[in-house]
Order: sequence, then structure tokens, then C-alpha cells
Amino acid sequence: MLTTIQRIKMLECPNHHIDAVMDTDSYNEIDDQFAISLALRSKEKINLKALYSAPFHNHRSVGPEDGMIKSYNETLKLLRLAGENIPVFKGAKSYLPDESHAIESPSSSHLAQLAQQYTPEFPLYVIEIAAITNVASAILMAPEIADRIVVVWLGGNALDWPHNDEFNCKQDVAAARVVLSCGCPLIMLPCLGVVSSFTTCQYELEHWFKGKNPLADYLQQQAIEEAHTYAKDKVWTRVIWDITAVGWLLNDDDRFMLSRYESTPIPQYDNHWSRDSRRPLCRYVYAIKRDALYTEMIEKICKR
Repeated sequence: MLTTIQRIKMLECPNHHIDAVMDTDSYNEIDDQFAISLALRSKEKINLKALYSAPFHNHRSVGPEDGMIKSYNETLKLLRLAGENIPVFKGAKSYLPDESHAIESPSSSHLAQLAQQYTPEFPLYVIEIAAITNVASAILMAPEIADRIVVVWLGGNALDWPHNDEFNCKQDVAAARVVLSCGCPLIMLPCLGVVSSFTTCQYELEHWFKGKNPLADYLQQQAIEEAHTYAKDKVWTRVIWDITAVGWLLNDDDRFMLSRYESTPIPQYDNHWSRDSRRPLCRYVYAIKRDALYTEMIEKICKR
């Protein structure tokens, strides 16, 4: 079990080169692709060891397994555009059934084994931007890794938001409860009320991304085409949520966001938070410096 001093140290933004993995539902919408791209282009800080494909179910999939497979293929496509060669693993075919039984998959098995190589002094950072079943399963399979990882989780809504009805959390509440109860150091990036301020629009995407390189072209095209499915010939902005999870790892001197310590909350099955001051501390992001982080993304992804 971590000491309070160890936990607080692990909850600080790292000021050195780190190893990380990312769990992503990259076919779900267009923001995962931006997040993956920013991580790939941040080699001065992030050594991305693997990418995991998470299940999801919405209008872009016929079920969680289909969403996972589509995300696996989308991640491979993105790596080809970026000219990168990083291992990609298929994840769970469904969400965690309860808080006791893991779903074994190539992703959860890889994480359970990889995390064994790390320590509280040099942890593995887990960038979690999807349903959290793969990570929860790895923890259930190997509980000792909770002291060897830092989970950077984009999920749930702000603690003062009237509900916690958020995509990554509500589709996978059992898994979220496992991760938020296991004692691992946790960085929380809430969606509505915090990360919802990180938006873009067609003008910005075309101005900054179009024609810069194949990866940047793909990102702006996908984002604009998706927005036009519901807002063609209308004014629109689009939240590109997942970039902020990568942004946390680059947040030296609070360049991109502000955070504070909170007792780790616990998501309930009725889509609300429960709070208990006796629970371990987490790091809670409460404000995004939108323009600063957007500029960082442009400078790294849009290099010719």
C-alpha cells in the first residue's frame, strides 16, 4: 500500500521522461485521434509503449465488441498516417460484468504484465480515454499493479455537476468503481463542467491543420465531416475532450490546466458521485487553459 508521501509524489505532473500506455475507443468519435497524435508527437516527454482498444456502443457501432474492433482498426490506420510503429492490442468484447470478475483480453493481459516492471518511484502512466474495462480487468487480474501505475482518467462529470451521466463512465460503472477503489494514484479530468471548455471549430481546423501533413489533414477532415452530420450549414463548435488527458502529462508549471487534491469519489450506478473524505487523495483538474493547450497541439501535430 502506498504511503501518503508516495501517493502525493505520484500525483504530481511528471517532470521527466515517462513510459505510458493509452486505452482508447478511437472509432467512437474524432477526439481520440487527436489525443493519440499528440502523444505520438510528444516524444520529448512520453514514451508510448502500447495502445489498447476499448469497447464502446453508440450510433457508430452495433455493440461493444464491434466498437472495440473498429477502434483497433482505426488506431492502426492512425499509426500508418503518423508513420509510427507501436503495439496495438485488442481489448474486452464487453463491459465489466461486475466488480469482481475480470475480462481477460490481449489489452488487459499486456497491462497486467507490463505494469509489474514499474515502481512507485517510476510508475507506468495509463492514459484512459474510454470505457475503463481493460484497466479494471488488469487490476483485478494483478491487484499489486495498483501501486505501480498512475491512471489519467477522462471520465465522469465535474463533482458539482448535477449528474454523472457521462459516456465513458455510465457505460462501464462497475469498471470505474474498481479503478477508483483500488488505491491507484488517479488524475481526474471531468467532462461536463471542466473539459467541456476545450472546443474547436471548422475555421480553426482548416486554418491550422489543413495541408500541413497527412496526419493533420486526416484529423481536420474527420472532425469537420463528423460535425456536418448534425450541424451542416450551421454555426458549430466541437469538444475534443481526450486531448486533455495527454495534456496533463505535459502540464509542467500548470501550463495547460489547474488542479487540486480531492478525496477520490466513487461513481454510483444511478449516475451520481458519492464522496467520503476518508478515501485516498486523487488529483482533480478543475480548469483547462484552452488556448495554451490548443497551441501546443498545433505546434506538434502540424509540423511539415
